[in-house]
Amino acid sequence: MSTPGTTEGTVPSGHASPNVFCEHCPTRLVLDRLSDKWVVLILARLSEGPRRFNQLRREIEGVAQKMLSQTLKKMERDGLIGRQAFATVPVTVEYSITPLGLTLASKVVEIAHWAEENIEQVLAAQASYDAN
Repeated sequence: MSTPGTTEGTVPSGHASPNVFCEHCPTRLVLDRLSDKWVVLILARLSEGPRRFNQLRREIEGVAQKMLSQTLKKMERDGLIGRQAFATVPVTVEYSITPLGLTLASKVVEIAHWAEENIEQVLAAQASYDAN
């Protein structure tokens, strides 16, 4: 990563060093994906092993079928997960994490655990802020 304020990262990969602080750097697309809570939760589940669509839907409470489908497609396009269809009636589809996705999952799972461990402090800080 280069220093903030430089103009690197404005051209396609291979021509300049990535710089997330640069407005046109393509690495920001990855950051956009990470800001999606469903991506974090899907990566965490798939890091435990392959899952079918409906299994993911049951395990990730609150995700709508359409949202799960859209998110899985984006993640597959980004190379984070793989999709395999089996010739059954009806067709069975299984999703698994790729080696690239696994490197990211190890980091986002840590963030998810941090959120679980620190939610009380965050809620207390919010309550204190809102009281003022």
